[in-house]
Amino acid sequence: MDSYDPPTDPLKILYSDHHLLVVDKPAGLLSVPGKGEHLADCLLIRIQAAWPEALLVHRLDRDTSGVMVFALSSMAQRHLGLQFEKRQTKKVYYARVWGHVAAKTGTVDLPIIVDWPNRPLQKIDHEKGRQAVTDWRVVRYEAAETRVRLFPHTGRSHQLRLHMKEIGHPILGDPFYATGPARDFPRLMLHAESLRLRHPEGGAGMNFSAPRPF
Repeated sequence: MDSYDPPTDPLKILYSDHHLLVVDKPAGLLSVPGKGEHLADCLLIRIQAAWPEALLVHRLDRDTSGVMVFALSSMAQRHLGLQFEKRQTKKVYYARVWGHVAAKTGTVDLPIIVDWPNRPLQKIDHEKGRQAVTDWRVVRYEAAETRVRLFPHTGRSHQLRLHMKEIGHPILGDPFYATGPARDFPRLMLHAESLRLRHPEGGAGMNFSAPRPF
């Protein structure tokens, strides 16, 4: 992985109560510590400096920005963890991808497995890969790109990035899966725009969103 120089902006808190803390993760910041002291700085550590009781529920890639939820009690962590595991949450991502996507909507259903010799890259493997499904919808076309919303049904590592690359439209600025001019952007153009879940206490439906930075 290239040099790690995470942003130092103040935390952007979207919501908090006794059980939940929802933040807008900046691009370029790890969700959890990486291997090695130089990768210790991460969103979880920064949050725990202010909320020592904060617990991890899910992750976003280092280069992805947007909505991320943390639990503030072990009960909330268990409850939220089960929602993610059982695919009861609804995640919506916004992305800029290379080229003009021909159809207005579609689904990518391609199984994913880690590419062991090239970790952390993932690859499509129809024999050993785990099921991965992504719906997409065009928002609008621009000169040499398309803005899309992505709706993952599964939560595989690098799923959206690999799926878009596989249909010929890599996400702009992707250091792993984009090549040539599609890679030449200041950041990965992928943002976790909204997350819908049930509150751990009482089960009320809640929807959190973070403004798009691009």
